[in-house]
Amino acid sequence: MSSDPVRRGRLAGGRPAEVAAFLSSMDADRWIADADIRVDIAHLLMLDQQEIIERDASSAVMAALLEMYEHGVPETVFDDEYEDVHAGIEAGLIAASGMDKGGRLHMGRSRNDEVATCIRIRLRQALLSHMEGISSLRAALLAQAERHTQTVMPGFTHLQHAQPTTLGHYLLAYEQALSRDFERLWDAYGRVNRCPLGAAAFASTGYPIDRDMTAGLLGFSELVLNTMDAVSARDFVIEVTAACTILMSTLSRMAEEIVLWSSAFVRFVTLDDAYCSTSSIMPQKKNPDTAEILRGKSGVVAGSFTAAFTAVKGLPMSYNRDLQDVTPSLWRAVAESGACIGIATGIISTATFHPDRMREEAGRGFSTATELADVLVREFGLPFRAAHNIIGRAIRSGMITLPVLEAAAQTLSGISLVERGLTEKRILEALDVDVSVRLRSAPGGPAPKTVKQAIAIQHATLEDDWHWVRSEEKRLQAAEDTMIRDARRLVEE
Repeated sequence: MSSDPVRRGRLAGGRPAEVAAFLSSMDADRWIADADIRVDIAHLLMLDQQEIIERDASSAVMAALLEMYEHGVPETVFDDEYEDVHAGIEAGLIAASGMDKGGRLHMGRSRNDEVATCIRIRLRQALLSHMEGISSLRAALLAQAERHTQTVMPGFTHLQHAQPTTLGHYLLAYEQALSRDFERLWDAYGRVNRCPLGAAAFASTGYPIDRDMTAGLLGFSELVLNTMDAVSARDFVIEVTAACTILMSTLSRMAEEIVLWSSAFVRFVTLDDAYCSTSSIMPQKKNPDTAEILRGKSGVVAGSFTAAFTAVKGLPMSYNRDLQDVTPSLWRAVAESGACIGIATGIISTATFHPDRMREEAGRGFSTATELADVLVREFGLPFRAAHNIIGRAIRSGMITLPVLEAAAQTLSGISLVERGLTEKRILEALDVDVSVRLRSAPGGPAPKTVKQAIAIQHATLEDDWHWVRSEEKRLQAAEDTMIRDARRLVEE
């Protein structure tokens, strides 16, 4: 480890390989290597402006940084001889510009605030990607819902036939849940987008640094003001992994229904072959493997949340090396949930739903019994509970006919529905699935007209969300472009 620029002064000798591997964060650091270069550039521009570093040194080091920015972080910085990517990059800069110049970059900062800033930069990108992916999935659900505003199907409670609804209404339920997942990530983004750079180890620095300058160069909206909190806070990691876990619960529920609906028992949907597998022994099989794996990934992401929370919950202020183990949990949650968003979008956008089969099941299990009970209340003056009991007694007999209802009414309530004007024709009309669905036109209900209105509203909301994501991406890119232009100007001067 003698070539590690951080270690060579205070510590003597080398390390056993197992100790070096135990301390290394290189696997997780690959996520933040590019962000580290940007942080270095911003920090160096600030050091130059504040005249903390002389121009010849800042120019030489900036030239080396721009080389890494433009051509990629060299693989040598990930060598096992370095504890982390920060030490590897610093060693590369010293090799390129000499110790007298390259060794000055770390003035006014610590790896503590450096890594915290890199994580937030990289996580911003991931959150925007997630929000973009969720928006695409919501668009796919809305597109399918538009095709099926009048596709009648059974709705379920307790996985039992409950009341008829439409496929459009059903798909909108998932779009609504995903819109809340978007909101959670959007809300978390605001807390991620705060800059800890300049906090140094935890007590700031005696150099005349300009924290607002580096925050602005890196596109942050504000500072993490307290320097102790800046380096030790990982609540944003817990928050994001929690939001990813909730998102995965939404995707897992949807995957479960895809698995169920595509089975030979239900036959509500056929999945595109691209999202299915077959058996190595049974040639007839078409298995919904992507949906099953997606369902299983919810446990992986939930585990990452638990690991991150458990690592943080007992740590004293401020920085502790335990935090190094929090970051891999974050990246795993981000990677797995991001992949699942894409898979779910593909499954939904290519799925073929079967309206005839859904209609066949829509009226099973006396699913329109509630509407008949409502008819007895609205048109024949019964209290709802009395109507509920009469219909329930009829269902116990296995049929809903006028004689059965009449007998139940006289037994339970001592009234005659026939004398009040109930007819077999009115019963059949009330039990019709299309009538039942059409009458449920309150906001958010399954009536085709109401579903079309809801789709229009959700399209507008989705468009606003798309616009925000794209605007934020452009804002961050503009900040980076400005920073790189300033960096090049410094070298050229």
